[in-house]
Amino acid sequence: MAVTADVLVLGLGAAGSAAAWQCAARGARVIGIDRWAPPHDRGSSFGRTRIIREAYYEHPLYVPFLRRSLDLWRALETESGRTLLVTTGGAMIGPPDGELVAGALSSAREHGIAHELLDAPSFESRFPGYQLQPDWVALVENRAGLLLPEACIESFHACARARGAELRTDERAIAWKADSNGVVVETDQQRYHASRLVIAAGAWLPQLVPELAPVLQIERQVLMWFDPARKAERFDAEHSPIALWEFERGRIFATFPDLGDGFKAGLHHGGPTCDPETLERSPIKADERAIRWLLARLAPDTNGALRDACVCMYTNTPDHHFVIDRHPYHEQVVIASACSGHGFKFASATGEMIAQLTLDGRTQLDLAPFAVQRLLREAPVQ
Repeated sequence: MAVTADVLVLGLGAAGSAAAWQCAARGARVIGIDRWAPPHDRGSSFGRTRIIREAYYEHPLYVPFLRRSLDLWRALETESGRTLLVTTGGAMIGPPDGELVAGALSSAREHGIAHELLDAPSFESRFPGYQLQPDWVALVENRAGLLLPEACIESFHACARARGAELRTDERAIAWKADSNGVVVETDQQRYHASRLVIAAGAWLPQLVPELAPVLQIERQVLMWFDPARKAERFDAEHSPIALWEFERGRIFATFPDLGDGFKAGLHHGGPTCDPETLERSPIKADERAIRWLLARLAPDTNGALRDACVCMYTNTPDHHFVIDRHPYHEQVVIASACSGHGFKFASATGEMIAQLTLDGRTQLDLAPFAVQRLLREAPVQ
Protein backbone atom coordinates (compact mmCIF):
# COMPACT_ATOMS: atom_id res chain seq x y z
CA MET A 1 0.00 0.00 0.00
CA ALA A 2 1.29 3.43 -0.93
CA VAL A 3 2.22 5.95 1.76
CA THR A 4 0.33 9.20 1.21
CA ALA A 5 1.19 12.86 1.69
CA ASP A 6 0.15 16.29 0.53
CA VAL A 7 3.66 17.07 -0.70
CA LEU A 8 6.53 14.76 -1.54
CA VAL A 9 10.01 16.29 -1.74
CA LEU A 10 12.78 14.46 -3.61
CA GLY A 11 16.19 15.68 -2.44
CA LEU A 12 16.81 17.06 1.04
CA GLY A 13 19.83 19.26 0.42
CA ALA A 14 19.52 23.04 0.62
CA ALA A 15 16.45 23.71 -1.53
CA GLY A 16 14.59 20.51 -0.70
CA SER A 17 15.00 20.70 3.06
CA ALA A 18 14.00 24.39 3.01
CA ALA A 19 10.90 23.44 1.00
CA ALA A 20 10.01 20.72 3.51
CA TRP A 21 10.31 23.27 6.33
CA GLN A 22 8.18 25.85 4.58
CA CYS A 23 5.49 23.42 3.36
CA ALA A 24 5.20 21.86 6.82
CA ALA A 25 4.98 25.33 8.36
CA ARG A 26 1.90 25.92 6.18
CA GLY A 27 0.23 22.82 7.54
CA ALA A 28 0.87 20.43 4.66
CA ARG A 29 1.62 16.79 5.33
CA VAL A 30 5.16 16.49 3.97
CA ILE A 31 7.35 13.50 3.23
CA GLY A 32 10.92 14.18 2.16
CA ILE A 33 13.22 11.57 0.63
CA ASP A 34 16.97 11.60 0.10
CA ARG A 35 19.30 8.96 -1.27
CA TRP A 36 21.77 9.67 1.54
CA ALA A 37 21.51 11.32 4.97
CA PRO A 38 21.97 15.10 4.66
CA PRO A 39 24.07 16.97 5.38
CA HIS A 40 26.38 14.74 3.37
CA ASP A 41 29.29 15.20 0.97
CA ARG A 42 27.77 13.61 -2.14
CA GLY A 43 26.13 16.66 -3.71
CA SER A 44 26.51 20.43 -3.55
CA SER A 45 25.29 21.54 -0.11
CA PHE A 46 28.35 21.08 2.08
CA GLY A 47 31.82 22.50 2.66
CA ARG A 48 31.56 24.25 6.09
CA THR A 49 30.98 27.72 4.65
CA ARG A 50 29.07 29.31 1.80
CA ILE A 51 29.22 32.96 0.79
CA ILE A 52 26.22 35.26 1.10
CA ARG A 53 26.44 38.72 -0.50
CA GLU A 54 24.03 41.52 -1.37
CA ALA A 55 25.61 43.55 -4.22
CA TYR A 56 24.91 40.76 -6.65
CA TYR A 57 27.08 40.93 -9.75
CA GLU A 58 25.18 38.24 -11.64
CA HIS A 59 22.09 40.44 -12.01
CA PRO A 60 20.20 43.06 -9.96
CA LEU A 61 17.08 40.85 -10.11
CA TYR A 62 18.61 38.67 -7.36
CA VAL A 63 18.76 41.44 -4.75
CA PRO A 64 15.11 41.27 -3.56
CA PHE A 65 15.47 37.48 -3.51
CA LEU A 66 18.65 37.82 -1.44
CA ARG A 67 17.03 40.24 1.02
CA ARG A 68 14.16 37.84 1.63
CA SER A 69 16.72 35.07 2.11
CA LEU A 70 18.54 37.08 4.78
CA ASP A 71 15.28 37.59 6.67
CA LEU A 72 14.49 33.88 6.53
CA TRP A 73 18.00 32.80 7.56
CA ARG A 74 17.55 34.93 10.66
CA ALA A 75 14.10 33.39 11.21
CA LEU A 76 15.63 29.92 10.93
CA GLU A 77 18.31 30.87 13.43
CA THR A 78 15.59 31.92 15.88
CA GLU A 79 13.48 28.81 15.32
CA SER A 80 16.42 26.40 15.51
CA GLY A 81 18.38 28.20 18.23
CA ARG A 82 21.58 27.90 16.19
CA THR A 83 24.03 30.37 14.65
CA LEU A 84 23.88 29.94 10.87
CA LEU A 85 25.22 33.23 9.47
CA VAL A 86 28.49 35.00 10.26
CA THR A 87 28.69 38.59 8.98
CA THR A 88 32.17 39.49 7.75
CA GLY A 89 31.55 42.09 5.04
CA GLY A 90 32.43 41.35 1.47
CA ALA A 91 34.62 42.59 -1.37
CA MET A 92 34.18 42.25 -5.14
CA ILE A 93 37.65 42.84 -6.62
CA GLY A 94 38.92 43.26 -10.16
CA PRO A 95 39.09 45.66 -13.09
CA PRO A 96 36.49 48.45 -12.76
CA ASP A 97 34.93 47.54 -16.11
CA GLY A 98 34.97 43.78 -15.49
CA GLU A 99 31.76 41.80 -15.03
CA LEU A 100 32.34 41.34 -11.29
CA VAL A 101 32.84 44.93 -10.12
CA ALA A 102 30.63 46.54 -12.77
CA GLY A 103 27.85 44.02 -12.09
CA ALA A 104 28.05 44.42 -8.32
CA LEU A 105 28.05 48.20 -8.70
CA SER A 106 24.95 48.03 -10.91
CA SER A 107 23.08 46.02 -8.27
CA ALA A 108 24.27 48.30 -5.47
CA ARG A 109 23.10 51.45 -7.25
CA GLU A 110 19.77 50.02 -8.44
CA HIS A 111 18.81 48.76 -5.00
CA GLY A 112 20.44 51.36 -2.76
CA ILE A 113 22.94 48.96 -1.18
CA ALA A 114 25.45 50.70 1.07
CA HIS A 115 28.90 50.23 -0.38
CA GLU A 116 32.34 51.74 -0.90
CA LEU A 117 34.47 51.65 -4.02
CA LEU A 118 38.14 51.51 -3.03
CA ASP A 119 41.23 51.75 -5.18
CA ALA A 120 43.97 49.15 -4.75
CA PRO A 121 46.12 51.04 -2.17
CA SER A 122 43.06 51.89 -0.05
CA PHE A 123 41.86 48.29 0.03
CA GLU A 124 45.32 46.94 0.86
CA SER A 125 45.63 49.49 3.67
CA ARG A 126 42.29 48.46 5.16
CA PHE A 127 42.88 44.73 4.71
CA PRO A 128 46.63 44.05 4.93
CA GLY A 129 47.71 40.76 3.47
CA TYR A 130 45.78 41.08 0.22
CA GLN A 131 47.45 42.19 -3.02
CA LEU A 132 45.55 43.86 -5.86
CA GLN A 133 46.84 44.75 -9.29
CA PRO A 134 47.39 48.54 -9.46
CA ASP A 135 44.46 49.12 -11.84
CA TRP A 136 41.97 47.02 -9.85
CA VAL A 137 39.27 48.35 -7.53
CA ALA A 138 37.22 46.75 -4.77
CA LEU A 139 33.53 47.20 -4.08
CA VAL A 140 33.11 46.68 -0.33
CA GLU A 141 29.71 45.94 1.24
CA ASN A 142 28.78 45.38 4.87
CA ARG A 143 26.06 42.70 4.95
CA ALA A 144 28.00 39.94 3.20
CA GLY A 145 29.35 37.00 5.11
CA LEU A 146 29.33 33.24 5.57
CA LEU A 147 26.57 30.68 5.95
CA LEU A 148 27.34 27.38 7.67
CA PRO A 149 25.75 24.89 5.25
CA GLU A 150 25.79 21.74 7.36
CA ALA A 151 24.23 23.60 10.29
CA CYS A 152 21.70 25.21 7.94
CA ILE A 153 20.55 21.86 6.56
CA GLU A 154 20.43 20.27 10.02
CA SER A 155 18.27 23.21 11.11
CA PHE A 156 15.93 22.90 8.13
CA HIS A 157 15.50 19.21 8.92
CA ALA A 158 14.96 19.72 12.64
CA CYS A 159 12.45 22.53 12.13
CA ALA A 160 10.62 20.64 9.38
CA ARG A 161 10.29 17.59 11.62
CA ALA A 162 9.15 19.77 14.53
CA ARG A 163 6.35 21.02 12.27
CA GLY A 164 5.29 17.50 11.36
CA ALA A 165 7.31 16.63 8.25
CA GLU A 166 8.52 13.05 7.84
CA LEU A 167 12.03 12.96 6.37
CA ARG A 168 13.28 9.63 5.08
CA THR A 169 17.00 9.28 4.35
CA ASP A 170 19.14 6.56 2.79
CA GLU A 171 16.29 5.90 0.38
CA ARG A 172 16.67 6.26 -3.38
CA ALA A 173 13.94 7.55 -5.69
CA ILE A 174 13.75 5.35 -8.77
CA ALA A 175 10.84 6.74 -10.79
CA TRP A 176 7.80 8.97 -10.63
CA LYS A 177 4.68 9.57 -12.66
CA ALA A 178 1.93 12.16 -12.56
CA ASP A 179 -1.72 11.84 -13.54
CA SER A 180 -5.08 13.39 -12.72
CA ASN A 181 -4.99 11.79 -9.26
CA GLY A 182 -1.67 13.32 -8.26
CA VAL A 183 1.82 11.86 -8.25
CA VAL A 184 3.23 8.41 -7.53
CA VAL A 185 6.91 7.97 -6.57
CA GLU A 186 8.70 4.63 -6.45
CA THR A 187 11.79 4.29 -4.30
CA ASP A 188 14.00 1.34 -3.53
CA GLN A 189 11.93 0.83 -0.35
CA GLN A 190 8.39 2.12 -0.82
CA ARG A 191 5.67 3.49 -3.08
CA TYR A 192 4.33 6.97 -2.27
CA HIS A 193 1.28 8.91 -3.43
CA ALA A 194 0.89 12.66 -3.06
CA SER A 195 -1.08 15.58 -4.41
CA ARG A 196 2.11 17.49 -5.20
CA LEU A 197 5.75 16.65 -5.90
CA VAL A 198 8.86 18.82 -5.48
CA ILE A 199 12.02 17.69 -7.28
CA ALA A 200 15.11 19.32 -5.75
CA ALA A 201 17.68 16.75 -6.77
CA GLY A 202 20.67 18.91 -7.69
CA ALA A 203 23.12 17.05 -9.90
CA TRP A 204 20.63 14.19 -10.23
CA LEU A 205 17.98 16.45 -11.77
CA PRO A 206 18.80 15.27 -15.34
CA GLN A 207 17.93 11.72 -14.29
CA LEU A 208 14.61 12.66 -12.71
CA VAL A 209 13.60 15.29 -15.28
CA PRO A 210 15.06 13.96 -18.56
CA GLU A 211 13.44 16.81 -20.52
CA LEU A 212 16.17 19.05 -19.03
CA ALA A 213 19.09 16.66 -19.43
CA PRO A 214 20.23 18.09 -22.80
CA VAL A 215 20.77 21.58 -21.39
CA LEU A 216 22.11 20.92 -17.88
CA GLN A 217 25.82 20.53 -17.24
CA ILE A 218 27.30 18.97 -14.09
CA GLU A 219 30.63 20.58 -13.18
CA ARG A 220 33.29 19.36 -10.75
CA GLN A 221 34.41 21.93 -8.17
CA VAL A 222 37.28 21.84 -5.69
CA LEU A 223 37.57 23.73 -2.39
CA MET A 224 40.70 23.85 -0.24
CA TRP A 225 41.64 25.07 3.22
CA PHE A 226 45.13 26.35 4.06
CA ASP A 227 46.93 27.23 7.27
CA PRO A 228 48.11 30.83 6.84
CA ALA A 229 51.88 30.85 6.69
CA ARG A 230 52.20 34.28 8.34
CA LYS A 231 50.06 36.79 10.25
CA ALA A 232 47.08 34.48 10.56
CA GLU A 233 45.14 37.04 12.57
CA ARG A 234 44.70 39.16 9.42
CA PHE A 235 42.62 36.46 7.80
CA ASP A 236 40.10 35.53 10.48
CA ALA A 237 36.42 36.43 10.24
CA GLU A 238 36.83 39.48 12.45
CA HIS A 239 39.48 41.10 10.24
CA SER A 240 38.89 39.76 6.74
CA PRO A 241 35.93 39.91 4.33
CA ILE A 242 34.68 37.22 2.03
CA ALA A 243 36.06 38.12 -1.39
CA LEU A 244 35.46 37.40 -5.05
CA TRP A 245 38.32 38.18 -7.43
CA GLU A 246 38.04 38.61 -11.19
CA PHE A 247 41.66 37.65 -11.69
CA GLU A 248 41.26 37.34 -15.45
CA ARG A 249 38.42 38.58 -17.64
CA GLY A 250 35.36 36.52 -16.78
CA ARG A 251 37.21 34.21 -14.37
CA ILE A 252 36.33 34.34 -10.67
CA PHE A 253 38.25 33.14 -7.61
CA ALA A 254 36.65 33.04 -4.14
CA THR A 255 38.34 33.40 -0.74
CA PHE A 256 36.78 32.82 2.67
CA PRO A 257 38.12 34.08 6.01
CA ASP A 258 39.37 31.54 8.51
CA LEU A 259 36.78 30.39 11.05
CA GLY A 260 39.35 28.26 12.85
CA ASP A 261 39.71 25.48 10.30
CA GLY A 262 41.85 27.25 7.71
CA PHE A 263 41.64 29.91 5.02
CA LYS A 264 39.33 28.57 2.31
CA ALA A 265 39.66 29.20 -1.43
CA GLY A 266 38.35 27.89 -4.72
CA LEU A 267 37.74 28.72 -8.35
CA HIS A 268 34.17 29.61 -9.31
CA HIS A 269 33.41 27.63 -12.47
CA GLY A 270 36.01 26.31 -14.86
CA GLY A 271 35.96 22.74 -13.58
CA PRO A 272 35.49 19.77 -15.93
CA THR A 273 32.07 18.36 -16.69
CA CYS A 274 31.29 15.17 -14.82
CA ASP A 275 28.76 12.50 -14.00
CA PRO A 276 27.61 12.54 -10.35
CA GLU A 277 27.81 8.76 -10.23
CA THR A 278 31.45 8.56 -11.36
CA LEU A 279 32.83 11.91 -10.17
CA GLU A 280 36.48 11.94 -9.05
CA ARG A 281 35.89 12.99 -5.44
CA SER A 282 39.53 13.19 -4.38
CA PRO A 283 41.38 16.43 -5.16
CA ILE A 284 44.46 15.99 -7.30
CA LYS A 285 47.75 17.89 -7.44
CA ALA A 286 46.60 19.96 -10.41
CA ASP A 287 43.68 21.28 -8.31
CA GLU A 288 46.05 22.38 -5.58
CA ARG A 289 48.51 23.99 -8.01
CA ALA A 290 45.77 26.12 -9.58
CA ILE A 291 44.56 27.44 -6.22
CA ARG A 292 48.05 28.00 -4.81
CA TRP A 293 49.03 29.96 -7.92
CA LEU A 294 46.20 32.40 -7.24
CA LEU A 295 46.86 32.62 -3.51
CA ALA A 296 50.50 33.45 -4.24
CA ARG A 297 49.32 36.39 -6.36
CA LEU A 298 46.42 37.66 -4.24
CA ALA A 299 46.97 36.63 -0.60
CA PRO A 300 50.48 35.18 -0.30
CA ASP A 301 50.48 34.98 3.50
CA THR A 302 47.61 32.46 3.36
CA ASN A 303 49.53 30.06 1.16
CA GLY A 304 50.72 27.71 3.91
CA ALA A 305 50.18 24.02 4.53
CA LEU A 306 47.18 22.41 2.92
CA ARG A 307 44.82 21.56 5.74
CA ASP A 308 41.84 20.01 3.96
CA ALA A 309 40.11 19.75 0.59
CA CYS A 310 36.82 18.55 -0.85
CA VAL A 311 35.09 18.10 -4.19
CA CYS A 312 31.51 19.12 -4.87
CA MET A 313 29.38 19.80 -7.94
CA TYR A 314 27.62 22.63 -9.71
CA THR A 315 24.52 21.89 -11.79
CA ASN A 316 24.63 24.59 -14.46
CA THR A 317 22.03 26.01 -16.79
CA PRO A 318 23.25 27.70 -20.00
CA ASP A 319 22.50 31.19 -18.63
CA HIS A 320 23.53 30.31 -15.03
CA HIS A 321 20.13 31.35 -13.67
CA PHE A 322 18.20 28.89 -11.53
CA VAL A 323 15.25 26.62 -12.25
CA ILE A 324 12.26 27.25 -9.96
CA ASP A 325 9.08 26.43 -11.82
CA ARG A 326 6.39 23.88 -12.49
CA HIS A 327 7.26 20.90 -14.63
CA PRO A 328 6.58 21.74 -18.29
CA TYR A 329 3.99 18.95 -18.63
CA HIS A 330 2.75 18.33 -15.09
CA GLU A 331 1.47 21.30 -13.09
CA GLN A 332 1.42 19.29 -9.84
CA VAL A 333 5.21 18.90 -10.03
CA VAL A 334 7.59 21.73 -9.05
CA ILE A 335 11.26 21.72 -10.05
CA ALA A 336 13.79 23.61 -7.95
CA SER A 337 17.40 23.01 -8.81
CA ALA A 338 20.23 23.81 -11.22
CA CYS A 339 21.60 26.58 -9.02
CA SER A 340 24.68 27.03 -11.24
CA GLY A 341 27.08 27.43 -8.34
CA HIS A 342 25.46 30.37 -6.57
CA GLY A 343 22.23 29.05 -5.08
CA PHE A 344 22.92 28.07 -1.48
CA LYS A 345 22.61 31.59 -0.10
CA PHE A 346 19.07 31.77 -1.46
CA ALA A 347 17.91 28.42 -0.08
CA SER A 348 15.81 29.84 2.74
CA ALA A 349 13.77 31.96 0.31
CA THR A 350 13.83 29.27 -2.37
CA GLY A 351 12.07 27.00 0.10
CA GLU A 352 9.44 29.64 0.72
CA MET A 353 8.86 30.15 -3.01
CA ILE A 354 8.62 26.40 -3.58
CA ALA A 355 5.97 26.22 -0.85
CA GLN A 356 4.07 29.15 -2.34
CA LEU A 357 4.19 27.71 -5.84
CA THR A 358 3.31 24.21 -4.68
CA LEU A 359 0.49 25.07 -2.27
CA ASP A 360 -0.80 28.46 -3.51
CA GLY A 361 -0.02 28.37 -7.23
CA ARG A 362 1.72 31.75 -7.11
CA THR A 363 4.79 33.31 -5.49
CA GLN A 364 5.66 36.50 -3.67
CA LEU A 365 8.68 37.15 -5.90
CA ASP A 366 8.80 37.10 -9.71
CA LEU A 367 10.06 33.72 -10.90
CA ALA A 368 9.96 34.49 -14.63
CA PRO A 369 13.80 34.50 -14.95
CA PHE A 370 13.86 30.95 -13.54
CA ALA A 371 11.24 29.44 -15.85
CA VAL A 372 11.72 25.98 -17.30
CA GLN A 373 10.50 27.05 -20.73
CA ARG A 374 13.59 29.15 -21.45
CA LEU A 375 15.70 25.99 -21.19
CA LEU A 376 13.45 23.91 -23.39
CA ARG A 377 13.87 26.48 -26.14
CA GLU A 378 17.64 25.90 -25.90
CA ALA A 379 17.41 22.11 -25.95
CA PRO A 380 18.85 20.57 -29.11
CA VAL A 381 16.38 19.03 -31.54
CA GLN A 382 16.42 15.25 -31.23
